[in-house]
Amino acid sequence: MAQEIERKFLVKGDFKQFAHQVTRITQGYLSSVPERAVRVRMKGDACFLTIKGKGNASGMSRYEWEKEITKSEFEELFLLCEPGAIDKSRYLVIFRDNVFEVDEFYGENEGLLLAEIELNHEEDEFEKPEWLGEEVTGNPLYYNSNLTKLPYSTWK
Repeated sequence: MAQEIERKFLVKGDFKQFAHQVTRITQGYLSSVPERAVRVRMKGDACFLTIKGKGNASGMSRYEWEKEITKSEFEELFLLCEPGAIDKSRYLVIFRDNVFEVDEFYGENEGLLLAEIELNHEEDEFEKPEWLGEEVTGNPLYYNSNLTKLPYSTWK
C-alpha cells in the first residue's frame, strides 16, 4: 500500500528567491469525504487521478494512489467534480537536502501560502528554513479538498 507522509506549514516570509521550479496546478475533487478524497489534477502539461485515504491520528500519514491520465480524460472528469476548484502555483525549494513544495493559491484562496515536506518516516527530523511558519499538519481547514468548500477568503 502506498503511504504518503508529509508535514504542512504556513509560509511567513520570502521563499520565491530560493525556488528552482514553478508549476501551475488546477485540480478538482470527484469525492471529498473524510474517508477518501478523489481528485483530478493538471500539473503543468501532465494530468493525474489521485485517491487519498483518511489520515492517521497525527495527520501526517495516509494512503495515496496516483495514476497519470490524458488531458482529455482530465477535462472529462473535471466536469464531474464537486463545486469549487483549486488554482495554485507550486514552487519547489531545496533547503538542506530537503525539498519543500510551496503552494501559492489564487481565486477564493488568494493570499494562502502553504509549504509541505514529504518524509520517509513520521519521526524524520529536518531543518526548517526561516520562511517556514506555523505547522498546520492535520488541520483539516488546510486540506485542499476542504479549501474548495470553505475557501481561505471566507475565514476572516
